[in-house]
Amino acid sequence: QVQLVESGGGLVQAGGSLRLSCAASGRTSGSAVIGWFRQAPGRERQFLAAITWQGDQTINTHSVKGRFTISRDNAKNTVYIHFDSLTPEDTAVYYCAARRRGSGNFAIATDYDYWGRGTQVTVSS
Repeated sequence: QVQLVESGGGLVQAGGSLRLSCAASGRTSGSAVIGWFRQAPGRERQFLAAITWQGDQTINTHSVKGRFTISRDNAKNTVYIHFDSLTPEDTAVYYCAARRRGSGNFAIATDYDYWGRGTQVTVSS
């Protein structure tokens, strides 16, 4: 089992920046890929970015338009996502997820084996 805990969410003003953390524990060998998703009320879960423990990244440039970066600290078993120029449309619950398989399409939510409980991000105008 892999446990994932997100942190860093909260209320931020439009135009601001935020960094979310995803701390992995347990059998982290079972988390070849860590991905970040978000879900706004009434909308489908949206893929944002994913990173392997070797540092290979996949970014959904269509949805984030260059405003997000993903990184990881292997020593801390933690993955970060940093975003700039936040808008109210970024308001959502942000989730991190882990998948055992290190290849394939990282944007498919159902291919992830473990999920965190999410952290709320609210962007005020």
